[in-house]
Amino acid sequence: MTATSLEAKIAAIGSPVDMLRNAPSGPYQFPIKAEFSNWRDEQAAWRNGAVLFDQSFHMTDLYVRGKDTRRLITDLAINSMANWRRDIAKQFVHCNEDGYYTGDAIIFILEEDQVNIVNKPNNANWVMHHAEKGGYDVDFDLDSRALDNTGRRKGYRFEVQGPNGWAILEKLNGGPIEGFKFFGMGEINLAGRKVRALRHGMAGAAGLELFGPFEDYDRIRDAILEAGEGMGLLAAGSKTYSTVAHESGWYPSPLPAVFSGDSTKAYREWLPADGFEGNMSLGGSFVSDKVEDYYLTPYDIGYGHIVKFDHDFIGRSALEAMQGAPHKHKRTLRWSKDDVVRVFASQLGDEGERYKFMDMPASHYATCPYDEVRVNGQTVGVSHYPVYTSNVRSWISLALLDESAAEVGTEVELTWGEPDGGSRKPSVERHSQTTIRCVVEDCPISVTAREEYKV
Repeated sequence: MTATSLEAKIAAIGSPVDMLRNAPSGPYQFPIKAEFSNWRDEQAAWRNGAVLFDQSFHMTDLYVRGKDTRRLITDLAINSMANWRRDIAKQFVHCNEDGYYTGDAIIFILEEDQVNIVNKPNNANWVMHHAEKGGYDVDFDLDSRALDNTGRRKGYRFEVQGPNGWAILEKLNGGPIEGFKFFGMGEINLAGRKVRALRHGMAGAAGLELFGPFEDYDRIRDAILEAGEGMGLLAAGSKTYSTVAHESGWYPSPLPAVFSGDSTKAYREWLPADGFEGNMSLGGSFVSDKVEDYYLTPYDIGYGHIVKFDHDFIGRSALEAMQGAPHKHKRTLRWSKDDVVRVFASQLGDEGERYKFMDMPASHYATCPYDEVRVNGQTVGVSHYPVYTSNVRSWISLALLDESAAEVGTEVELTWGEPDGGSRKPSVERHSQTTIRCVVEDCPISVTAREEYKV
């Protein structure tokens, strides 16, 4: 009998870890052209010129409307919604009753009673389930990501980022752009349209995220590219997009803490067996039989500063109890050049061990990659999403480390590859594990992004 819910699927397989580690899915997909020029120059444009990111296809948009919209979000979010108003955006981080991370997204407050929640599908699922369970007076309009969408997307979403980005945007606007505060929204003139936009700065310089009806997709994209000619603007493909989170320090894919526990059982029974959560995959050298060992708290991921106890929300009591307790620290790992070369060299020739292939520029082969990090043989944390960036001419990854290993300059060892030759994931070839030496660096690794992010 085919399982119809996530809970039934886990029961049929026997454990959530077995389901996740052997899931056939690979990394999260960005369904746009891989490269428009080449990913090296596209990466450099993000730091030195300007870049156009096309976000129109890989994220799920959940439009929520109704008199209980604000109350619903407030009841779920660990961060404050006290300054809720039209034309601002807010980060939306949520957790389970035990205080473990279940997802995060960006909420665009379009009107007092209307928002758009944008990121991976699990965020929309969490909101819709709790709205249904709690009897909130809201309506939903779900615009699924392109991979799950049988029709056309409802809207386009573009980002113009980089040190030359603002000048390009003002050129498009036909004059100065004023009145946009960080994470504030407004309108600009663009190709004969009034276009709504959100201000933020992934690269440490002011930029805008532009959104509107999908029928304007080509018109808006073409106008941006034309305005950026001679100003260092490049369109970025999926290869480049899959590496930018690391330089800006965003931790992209923690495992949502929904695969075990009584508090989320009803949610697992509500989720379909073949949905996003049911097809997520775990990969990497960090292996445990307990799925709870993969769960993280908002404090671990670096969201401690946004936790606000000015309202009641799911997980509040647990997070209050965790205040001041030891937690992980988010850092960047710079990988040893010699060890990386050794991994690549193992792919050549007929003799010797072959290590796990490192795809360029991003070598994440599962939805949620967790590699073990050690000091003197003791596990001190996990590494996440290894990438090569030409901006620092190095392989780097994000890491969550115990305090004992979190000081900048600490030397650590990362285990690369999966045990026992690999899991049953199709994305994993037979290989041997090896050790990569790494040095702990600040997060974000980019000094500009670290010191000037909020612009």
